[in-house]
Amino acid sequence: MIIGTGIDITEVRRLKQAVERWGDDFLNRIFTQRELENAKTRGSLYQHLAGRFAAKEAVFKALGDKNLTWQDVQILNNKDGKPCCVILNGKGKKIDAHISISHVKNYAVANAIITQKTQ
Repeated sequence: MIIGTGIDITEVRRLKQAVERWGDDFLNRIFTQRELENAKTRGSLYQHLAGRFAAKEAVFKALGDKNLTWQDVQILNNKDGKPCCVILNGKGKKIDAHISISHVKNYAVANAIITQKTQ
């Protein structure tokens, strides 16, 4: 059963400006350590981060949970490269978050579909 859907688009330039202005404070507020470690292995750092930012925003919109934080949503890739979302800190026990991310030079877009976990 679908609980909610969300979509977000992010300008790569704006994310880059935020990193340049606030540095590690911004990065550590928005992204988990695993996300940051993974991002450093990517060829296009800011496009990659903008995609993850958009994915987190899409998850927030799909869930509508005001208590969910940036650090509660982790976006990584599975062994085949597919982006996957895990809701951390015990907040995702009853749900699955399905995401898709795409980016070009200037924009990143992501969508999320939240479903109930199947037994």
